[in-house]
Amino acid sequence: MPRTRATGVRVAWPGRAPVVRPLVGVQDSYARMAFGRGGGQPHLTVTGARLGMMTVATTRGPATVPAWLFALDGYDTPLRRAAVTSSPTPRSPIAPTRSVPGRRLDRLGGVSGDGRTVTVVAVRGVCDGGASVGVLEGRDAVVLSGSVVKGRGSGPCTKQAQLMPVRLRLKRPLGGRVLLDALSGAPIPYKEAPPG
Repeated sequence: MPRTRATGVRVAWPGRAPVVRPLVGVQDSYARMAFGRGGGQPHLTVTGARLGMMTVATTRGPATVPAWLFALDGYDTPLRRAAVTSSPTPRSPIAPTRSVPGRRLDRLGGVSGDGRTVTVVAVRGVCDGGASVGVLEGRDAVVLSGSVVKGRGSGPCTKQAQLMPVRLRLKRPLGGRVLLDALSGAPIPYKEAPPG
């Protein structure tokens, strides 16, 4: 694995000032990627790594970030993992709701190239019929309200939660508008999906 002396790296958005964030070391990035591999499951062999770039979805729009590019045995294209930590979540411009029932949204899963389709990861129970997300678009923010679709079955159910991606089509591109979770009032963070 390569050694790097960089401690702060630039995260850049089109038309905005870049931000300097701590670099995630290659060993830490590999450990996060390898977490959760189960016995008997097929696995990939990492043959090397180098520092490169990738684009990720953020609440400020698509950002270009440093990434570890892991070479995999038998593959021509490297596996990319963001090599920076997320910025601290800013203070919310809205208060959390106490009068509307709902479920929290786990993370931002992605934004389409045209900025009109947003994917969020919602939390639902295993016996629910699915996850639903309401959208309220404003000039500076898009407020998302997560809820569940009632299940059809009756009888006992476990209290297990599942993460479910939900795609939303916006009336206009997200651009620099912040995505807010109506239940918590907080911005919806971008987090890399856990492996496997």
